[in-house]
Amino acid sequence: MNQILVTKIRKSKKKDTRIFKFQFILSLTISISLILVILYYVSSINQKEKLSNKLIDNYNIAKLYTTNTNENVDEKEIDNNLFGIIEIPKINVYYPVFATLNEELLKVSPCKFYGGNLKSNGNVCIAGHNYNNSKFFSNLPLLEINDEIFVYDNFGEKYVYTVFDFYEVNSSDLTPIFNYEPMSKELTLITCNNLNSNRFVIKATQKSHS
Repeated sequence: MNQILVTKIRKSKKKDTRIFKFQFILSLTISISLILVILYYVSSINQKEKLSNKLIDNYNIAKLYTTNTNENVDEKEIDNNLFGIIEIPKINVYYPVFATLNEELLKVSPCKFYGGNLKSNGNVCIAGHNYNNSKFFSNLPLLEINDEIFVYDNFGEKYVYTVFDFYEVNSSDLTPIFNYEPMSKELTLITCNNLNSNRFVIKATQKSHS
C-alpha cells in the first residue's frame, strides 16, 4: 500500500514539474516576444524621426541654394511635398510639415490636411502622430494658453502663433477644422488621445510674421 502511494506521489511530482517547465517556457517565450515587439516599435519610431530630421536638413539646403541663386524662384521649385517647418519650443518640436496627408507620410512627420497658405485668412490644420513619448505631437497636451508656436514657410518667413484654446473631440467631429473666424489667421494642431480614441486639439491665432 505504501509503495503504491509513493509511486503516485512521484508521478504527481513529475507531472507538476512538467507543467511548471511548460508554463515557465511559455512565459519566457511571451516575455521575449513582447520585448522584441517593443524594441522594434521604438526602433521604427526612431528611424522615422531620423528620416524627418534628414528631410529638415535637405529642406534647409534646398532653401538656401534656391535663395542664393534666384530670389524670384517659385515656391513649387523648392519642394512640392513640404508645406514648411513647425517649431514648438516648449515641447521641443521641430519638424518639417508635409503639404498633404496620408498614413505613410504621417508616420514620418506632421502633415497639413486643411487650409491655404500662412499669409491668407483662414484655418491651417496640421496633424501629427502621438506615440506616447516625446516624439512628434505626443506632448501636444502639455501646451497651455499663450504658449507660442512657430511655423516657417518655404521662403523662410516665420509666423508666430499663440495658443488660445485646447480641448478634445471624438474622432468623427470635424468642428475644429471649420470652426474659426473668417477674417482671422488660425492654426489648428490635432493628435490622437490614445487613452480614449478622441482627438486632442490645439487652437492658436497668428500674432505676427517676419
